[in-house]
Amino acid sequence: MKELTIDATLENIEKVTAFVDEQLEAIDCPMKAQMQIDIAIDELFGNIVHYAYKPETGPATVRIEVKEAPISVIITFIDNGKQYDPLAKADPDTTLSAEERDIGGLGIYMVKKSMDEISYEYRNGQNILCIKKNI
Repeated sequence: MKELTIDATLENIEKVTAFVDEQLEAIDCPMKAQMQIDIAIDELFGNIVHYAYKPETGPATVRIEVKEAPISVIITFIDNGKQYDPLAKADPDTTLSAEERDIGGLGIYMVKKSMDEISYEYRNGQNILCIKKNI
């Protein structure tokens, strides 16, 4: 398991992505899965940046674990910001046009669809969101 704790800022999304990609490359992760994970990082870390500490900035921890048989990657996002469960919101109605849909929710919907598992819990004053991708 590897872990990175970094300020939750837009500028650091790139650093978080590079940190995770380094671990993915070490296990020869297929490019499609890596791109799906990178999009998930952008969405999930971006949510921490935009909502967890506003108007302040605070730390976020990103943890990556590689499991064997079958090979999978578990990425955990942890922050001490405002309690927020992005999974609690109903999925957007993708049959509606963009103009008819409510704003928000599409990013987390894409993460749900591209990952094999996603979970959220609030424990000891921390938001803990995990995604799992089978490789």
